[in-house]
Amino acid sequence: MLMPKKTKYRKQMKGRMKGTETRGIDFEFGRYALKALEPGWITSRQIEAARRAMTREIKRGGNVWIKIFPDKPITAKPAETRMGSGKGNVEYWVAVVKPNRILFELDYFDRSVAINALELAAQKLPIKVKVIEKEEQQA
Repeated sequence: MLMPKKTKYRKQMKGRMKGTETRGIDFEFGRYALKALEPGWITSRQIEAARRAMTREIKRGGNVWIKIFPDKPITAKPAETRMGSGKGNVEYWVAVVKPNRILFELDYFDRSVAINALELAAQKLPIKVKVIEKEEQQA
């Protein structure tokens, strides 16, 4: 699973997800992509599940690019622990996603298989996403 190798500070605050994304909104590699329509946190497990669904569908052909990285630590206290005594330990890592962000890019020769692969990946994600094509975005 994806996670940073080293971090300067192990714990972060929750933060806010207002506004739309201005970076990572253009195609860079593939012809098809998954674009976020709402804000949310995507965990490293969800990213990996979506990647596996896509690569299984395209059967070793084509390329998949993951354009998000889970670099935000989420902490949790153990169950049945009293209040106080500091912040909990890091449990998992998330990528903060805002609307318009491209999450995954895919390059494949068959359009129907590529779109089906991205729709399978979309089912693994906790936010609403849209499948877009390179020609569609430039029009």
